[in-house]
Amino acid sequence: MFMTTNNLLVKDSSVHGLGLFSSINYNEGQIITTINGELIDADECVRREDDGNVYIFYKDENEYIDASNHAQLKYLNHSCNYNCDIDEDENGNLILFAASEIKSGEELTIDYGYEEIYQYCTCSDCGNKNESISN
Repeated sequence: MFMTTNNLLVKDSSVHGLGLFSSINYNEGQIITTINGELIDADECVRREDDGNVYIFYKDENEYIDASNHAQLKYLNHSCNYNCDIDEDENGNLILFAASEIKSGEELTIDYGYEEIYQYCTCSDCGNKNESISN
C-alpha cells in the first residue's frame, strides 16, 4: 500500500500504474471527496498540458483545477466502465462522487472524456469506441 487518507488508498492498479482505491463502501450518488488543487485559467491549462505529466480537472470553460500535486487525485485512472463522476456542489466546488455502487477495495475510475484517451485505452468498451472513431 502506498498511501491512505480520507478512506482512499493509492496502490498498484490493474488499469494503469498506480490507482486510487476506496477503503469503504459507497452508495451511488454519495460524495467521495472534494477535488482540490490550483485554480488555473484555460491558457495556463493548455501550457501545462503541453509540458506534460499533469492531472487537470475541467471546471468550466475558463477555470480548471490542477491536481497534479494532490497526493491522491492524480492517481484517478480512466475507464470507459467508470464508477465515479465529477460534478459541482452548491458552493461551486468540484466533487468526486460514486456513479454506481462501489465496494471497499474497488478502484475508483472516471471517464476522462476526451477523444484521444480512447486511442490508448485497452478496455473492451474503448475498443468499440476506437472502431467507431476510425470509421
